[in-house]
Amino acid sequence: MAHAFQGEVLYVRSLRETDSIHRVLRDGEGQHSLWPAAVGVLPGWQVAPDAVSRQDCLAFLEENWTDMRPHSLRLATAPLV
Repeated sequence: MAHAFQGEVLYVRSLRETDSIHRVLRDGEGQHSLWPAAVGVLPGWQVAPDAVSRQDCLAFLEENWTDMRPHSLRLATAPLV
């Protein structure tokens, strides 16, 4: 349990540091997460771009994650053609 707590502290501290290295993670539903590179990738998530600066990750998110709805919701609400 102490290991998980240490990881949580590292995660929170890394998100506050604007000069730290981050990753953008993406899950099977197309959801994205800004993630500190020093923290391991969770099961079910894949690295979108490789580890880069926080600012580069935010730019990637702005350009590539334009619809925040999960993939299954986008499919369910898509107009029938």
